[in-house]
Amino acid sequence: MASKGLLASPDCLLDFLDRQGSWTEEEYLSLTDHTTRLVELTDGFLELLPMPTDYHQAIVQLLLYAFDGFLKPLGGKVRIAPLRLRIGKGKFREPDLLLLLSASDRRRQNRFWTGADLVVEVVSPDKAERDLVSKRQDYAAAGVAEYWIVNPSNETILVLVLNKKRYRRLGSFARGSVARSSLLQGFLIGVDEVFDAD
Repeated sequence: MASKGLLASPDCLLDFLDRQGSWTEEEYLSLTDHTTRLVELTDGFLELLPMPTDYHQAIVQLLLYAFDGFLKPLGGKVRIAPLRLRIGKGKFREPDLLLLLSASDRRRQNRFWTGADLVVEVVSPDKAERDLVSKRQDYAAAGVAEYWIVNPSNETILVLVLNKKRYRRLGSFARGSVARSSLLQGFLIGVDEVFDAD
């Protein structure tokens, strides 16, 4: 199995492509233990995620500080990618941010988390449907109570709240408005502040 040299050479790329559909959870975990690439697993298939841009990271960093400042006094925990989130058997995602209401939540494990109360994704322009459709379905199936989709292309923050295994829209917040959370009562952030992140 290619691990340390994932995509470092044409031979590794061929090995990666040849193995598509047959990657096990343990192989995936071993692979991602030894690479700096963001990689997700779905039913034996690996998906390489794009390298975040400076602007993407500026948005994620601003949100990290905002959520952390709110949650830490309440005993919660926020983490930033890369940190694997196990969605279910044979499926791992790499959200931009993962939050738990309690730092002692047993889903918070060292190698990967087995659940989250809230996740945030900043939409990547290479494949927007991954964050808007696929991950929406995955996070709902995994029982993630709230999902924030931060979309730089239209400068909106879509906040989704889990209701009977499906997300309902709490709000789509645009410039000039304030995004809010249902799960974190009292958490507010200006949309202009998010998209003006530097």
